[in-house]
Amino acid sequence: MLHYAACPVRSSPTIYNSRFFYPVPCKFKSTSHARRISFKSSESSVGTETQTNNEDTPTVEEEIKPSETTSSAKASSLSIDKELKKVVQKTAGTFAPRASTAQKNPAVPGTTLYSVFEVQGYLSMLMGGVLSFNLVFPSNEPDIWRLMGMWSIWMFTIPSLRARDCSKEEKEALNYLFLLTPLINVILPFFWKSFSLVWSADTLAFFVMYAWKMKWLQKLE
Repeated sequence: MLHYAACPVRSSPTIYNSRFFYPVPCKFKSTSHARRISFKSSESSVGTETQTNNEDTPTVEEEIKPSETTSSAKASSLSIDKELKKVVQKTAGTFAPRASTAQKNPAVPGTTLYSVFEVQGYLSMLMGGVLSFNLVFPSNEPDIWRLMGMWSIWMFTIPSLRARDCSKEEKEALNYLFLLTPLINVILPFFWKSFSLVWSADTLAFFVMYAWKMKWLQKLE
């Protein structure tokens, strides 16, 4: 008599050995076990991708630190520049020649007085160069004329231009020059005793300061 048996659901049938009549157990792979393996592998792959993305993406602190450093440097430079402007303006306003009355400056652009101060300032600069180069009243020794030529920009040019009702940028440049020119005239002769060289250095500083404060290079661009 032949005997047949079946495995549970989702399994292959059990076959009895025809010779010894003992059952051969059926073998099958559990689908739930396969699902667990696939789920674990998917979790490991997702974890690997997340770790890779975290390594590639910069942290918030790394992104913020450079911007904070740049902004703090800009703020410190602006504060230093602001304080320097205050000191220069106060010093120049105290010692530089100014109007004797509290009325509004009549030397506004377009007036005759404005033109007179402007011509006087640049003419004194030119005459100072002539004297410092020993072209007028020539002498083989230092004299008062060459000394006046060396100091002409500080004594005549800057006060004449400051007497006008000029723009804020030009007034700021003249304030800086009023403090910078004496330093050049005192320090430079220690290294090179030449009236013409000092006058040339004052003239160069004059136009460099104007180009910086009046932004001549930016206007040309």
